[in-house]
Amino acid sequence: MWTWTQWQDWLSRQRENVRQRLVRGRVGAGFFEFLSFGIKQGWACIFGGLLLALILLTHLFYPEGAPISRYDFLVVAAVLIQIGLIATGLESLEEAKVILAFHIVGTAMEVFKTGAGSWIYPEESFLRIGGVPLFSGFMYAAVGSYLARVWRIFDFRFDRFPSLWLQGLLAAAIYVNFFAHHYTIDIRNVLFVATLLIYGPCVVWFRADRDHRPMPLVIGFGLVALFIWFAENIGTLARAWTYPGQESVWKLVSPAKFGSWYLLMIISFVLVALIHRHREGQDAEKPADREPG
Repeated sequence: MWTWTQWQDWLSRQRENVRQRLVRGRVGAGFFEFLSFGIKQGWACIFGGLLLALILLTHLFYPEGAPISRYDFLVVAAVLIQIGLIATGLESLEEAKVILAFHIVGTAMEVFKTGAGSWIYPEESFLRIGGVPLFSGFMYAAVGSYLARVWRIFDFRFDRFPSLWLQGLLAAAIYVNFFAHHYTIDIRNVLFVATLLIYGPCVVWFRADRDHRPMPLVIGFGLVALFIWFAENIGTLARAWTYPGQESVWKLVSPAKFGSWYLLMIISFVLVALIHRHREGQDAEKPADREPG
């Protein structure tokens, strides 16, 4: 079984071989870097992409009278995908633990939100908690998986990275507000401002090819939230779940959900940041254990 470092080294060698054979001049190098960026993004999205593809395909082709329901099939498939990523070394056990934590966080919110009527799961299933089929938690896990993988694949580095205790307070406030706004005032606008104050000065450096490129972190958050919103539209089109007003005829998911995903994604980002702080601490304590390169 390969480790993630071995996979990364192998992929880097293949990319460099292709680059040397095909790239000529600055225009060619720019196009190759853009292509490499897209391929790496797809690689980072592998869990979420496979799950979304299964949601769509089972909507179109899942047979009536199958031994298990469509939702239960998605649970089994998601577990097998996760096991496969760990078994092949494409995901570490540390990352899997954080993804599991986000799965639990998301499922708890799902149980509350479906009970409040925010959305429903229209099909029957056996593997469920209340009105929530267990596959729903894997949709949150997909966000955690993406952030954990994209951090490694693009070799993230940061300027003016906020203190983790401050990020943790923000993540806790975001999560509490998802519940509390049903009973008290909704402070999401305050939370949006807080994200700009905390993350606004931060720049993330990412490497698609050879060089690291800068991007304001809040822009990165916005782009990720936008693509999650696109995926959510595909999920509701495939009747994996429905919002009020989508029961009989599908329509575009409210753009307000973009803001919800923007905030919820920050919870996952903080969990992944904790992994990297722990890992960097271990590396600092044991410099002789670093792998070469």
